[in-house]
Amino acid sequence: MDKLIMAIASGLYTGYLPIAPGTWGTLVAFPLHLLLIRLSPGGYYASLAIIFVLAVLTAGSAEKILDRGDPGIVVIDEIIGMLIGLIGAPLKAVPLIIAFFLFRFFDIVKPFPANWADAHLHGGLGIVLDDVIAGIYTLLVMQLLKVWLNW
Repeated sequence: MDKLIMAIASGLYTGYLPIAPGTWGTLVAFPLHLLLIRLSPGGYYASLAIIFVLAVLTAGSAEKILDRGDPGIVVIDEIIGMLIGLIGAPLKAVPLIIAFFLFRFFDIVKPFPANWADAHLHGGLGIVLDDVIAGIYTLLVMQLLKVWLNW
């Protein structure tokens, strides 16, 4: 069971890549997004809810397995955050690249309340919630850009 938990938490082992595991984990969200957008809107949102719960559970379990807080190899949090940021994004190269960089920016900078969640929450929820907030910020900016740039 530990191997399955670590496979999910590490984004199918992309979190083990030696340089910038969070960036690799973020990239895993893109092919997953391409699969999920084939679902109905309700199916898409239900899938995000399931992935969120799975992220919280596996991130918290991975933290216990590895016996260290918020381990870098856990990238399921980046995956769910990026998936949230991609809601409604046009399937064109430029908007997807912008979404990627926006998410990485918000994930690294951690504007409030992401910084609060990162500092005060622990376990799986603490690992995941700051990335979900970064995803929400990405989603908001992407929707504004979608309107302003007529994507």
